[in-house]
Amino acid sequence: MPDPRPEFAASNWCVEHGIGETRALLCAGGEILAAKLLWPGELFAGQVLTAKLTAKLAGKARGTAVTASGHELLVDHLPSAITEGENLSITVTRAAIAEKGRWKRAQGRASDADEGAQWLAGAQVRRGFASEIWEDIWQAAASGELPFAGGALVFSVTPAMTLIDVDGTGDPKSLALAAVPVIANWLCLFDLGGNIGIDFPTIEAKADRRCVDDALGDALADWPHERTAMNGFGFVQIVARLEGPSLLHRFATSRPGLCARYALRVAERATGSGPVLLLRVHPALRAKLKPEWIEELARRTGREVRIETDPALALEAPSAQILNL
Repeated sequence: MPDPRPEFAASNWCVEHGIGETRALLCAGGEILAAKLLWPGELFAGQVLTAKLTAKLAGKARGTAVTASGHELLVDHLPSAITEGENLSITVTRAAIAEKGRWKRAQGRASDADEGAQWLAGAQVRRGFASEIWEDIWQAAASGELPFAGGALVFSVTPAMTLIDVDGTGDPKSLALAAVPVIANWLCLFDLGGNIGIDFPTIEAKADRRCVDDALGDALADWPHERTAMNGFGFVQIVARLEGPSLLHRFATSRPGLCARYALRVAERATGSGPVLLLRVHPALRAKLKPEWIEELARRTGREVRIETDPALALEAPSAQILNL
């Protein structure tokens, strides 16, 4: 995803501290290579913290621990001498993940090294991204559909895996090859991991299936993963390290909260002159806008904040304007 703006020219993570969330884009050579989203209070992969060991499996190097803030983690690589009730340093390897009907606790490993999250090290912190790139990524995740020449990708989140359906016109091999670079690009932009299934069109000839496999391998060469070869029905399974909820998972489990935070970003970026900032949202979002968030919006913009609800608005389509009363 090219972006000519100079702020994205260096190879670095650019971080934007929004209201209620932190957004990050990995930039290199004028392109956006990956995106991440964090919410305050969440544990995240790479984070180093101190927690109390609450349970240790007999004869195992695994157990559970709890932080001072009440976050419970599944922990492995426990030292043999440590006992329940002791504090230990833990590096988070996977954030907690909400799924329909259940909650997956965070995971970590006992660690003495205070390395911190590598992706945050040296990140350029910004008040706000100057381009519309975050909106493009966010809206793509909101719809779950990505068009490309001759076809489209449809992303669906299930408890077992994230499914990518490749649909379009033209011969199956050409369609699959056109989809490969788009898939490779958006796996990182959506921050996907875990089990991922790609449903390509059925390709009859083994040689043609091998051609698509080779193209997918080249496109994902720098992305750590394992995958199967395409079967006779066009299905490929990918397994990658799961470090936390992707943008797609957040939409599947926390759509109103995600849209409320996006509405605040839209409001913060509103331009014009006047003392009043008017934010219009779907009624379902009003209760999600915490008072402290609205106060922060007023502080950042230097304006009185007024909020109106409109049931005709989609959750994903807030609007904001500056009023000169």
